Amino acid sequence: MNEVTSRYDISPREYARGRNLKVAAWLSPFVLTIPIAIITLILVFFLSASPPVAATMLFLGFVATLAALLAGVAMSGVFSYKYSKWKDEMRERMALDGIKAEEIEWFQRELRPSEKRALREISANDELLADAYRETLASRLTATRIVRSSKKELMRTQQRQQKLRSLHTTHSTEFQSQIKNDIQKLSGINNDAKQMLAEAESRLQMIEAAAMRGGSLAGSEVALKKLASRAAELPLALEAALIHQEAVAEVESEANGPLSNNDGKDQ
Repeated sequence: MNEVTSRYDISPREYARGRNLKVAAWLSPFVLTIPIAIITLILVFFLSASPPVAATMLFLGFVATLAALLAGVAMSGVFSYKYSKWKDEMRERMALDGIKAEEIEWFQRELRPSEKRALREISANDELLADAYRETLASRLTATRIVRSSKKELMRTQQRQQKLRSLHTTHSTEFQSQIKNDIQKLSGINNDAKQMLAEAESRLQMIEAAAMRGGSLAGSEVALKKLASRAAELPLALEAALIHQEAVAEVESEANGPLSNNDGKDQ
């Protein structure tokens, strides 16, 4: 926890805040509803000697329980929204100096369905390849964020440049040169991020292909070899069956032969 705190400036208190928000989002409906329902049942039990009063308390308790349930659901929605905002803030802090492999779980919603499926399959079969896949996913996510943010900033800078061109001030030339330098830097960052993104995506494909060679492809090769060995054994099995049939036929003919001879002598 100390390493994470020093790297991203996220204190244990902030992590505890996120954990508390998550727990509150789950427990709010139960915390507000269950005590009122229990109190209602207890009052009805003690007032059972007076059926009208018990029925009235049961009705009021039902209304109060329903109101508490609605209030709990509303509070759960509020806490869920705050927890979602907290996670977004943590993700942005983590991404400041590049996403790490151990932080992939925080960025699940930014992963493609194919990447999630490939990560599950590779993790189940080869942990070393899974580590390499997580590292490459982290690089892909970082490059994607840099491409998106640099593109937005480049568009904003170009809009500022267009506005400055329409203004004729004494320092417009100096400002134009500064903005031009900013545009060149942003374009360079965007191009470098695109190259890093293409490299990360190609590496993901290579790891998936390596996992397939070590997993499903290897299983297919084993099954094919078994099928080939069975096909090689098939002629031997057929030959054995033919020999068995010939032996049975020979035994039957020998057994029928004496019977037919005896019949001829009797006649």
